Amino acid sequence: RYTTSHPLDFTEDLIEAHKYCKKLMPMIHLPVQSGSNRILKAMNRKHTIEDYLGIIKKLMKANPDIKFSSDFIIGYPGESDEDFKETIKLIKKIEFINSFSFMYSARPGTPAFNLNKIEEKVAKKRLMVLQQTAEYIKSNYRKKLINKTSKVLFENKMKSGKRYFGR
Repeated sequence: RYTTSHPLDFTEDLIEAHKYCKKLMPMIHLPVQSGSNRILKAMNRKHTIEDYLGIIKKLMKANPDIKFSSDFIIGYPGESDEDFKETIKLIKKIEFINSFSFMYSARPGTPAFNLNKIEEKVAKKRLMVLQQTAEYIKSNYRKKLINKTSKVLFENKMKSGKRYFGR
């Protein structure tokens, strides 16, 4: 199991590895940040939604059992309702089995630090909608696993000491 920090780091040979290497876990964390090309450009992410979907499509062709998780930044300066709707549309399309979402927070020294921020109330509401959507998708995925046997990669021991966390 591994993480890639940027969709453009996902090379053709890595995609091919998911076709032939059975030791690779069929779950990939591939951060997209937003479902809006306009916001991705503003974030200077250097990929588009079309690039991202192309990678997803190639990975699913290489291994139809593969699942995805991602990261999302909500409320980036200038994010419109339409930009946010594009993010929700992407989440529903990919059906991420896990996601990490955060409200935009300005980092001193970054180009975005001085941009006009959207209202915090609006950003919080969008974050709640995104998290509810993501939770619904994750819950449905987990329901499909009931009464099934799966291989699990145990990652660590839980604080209780008697249970393990795995994927």
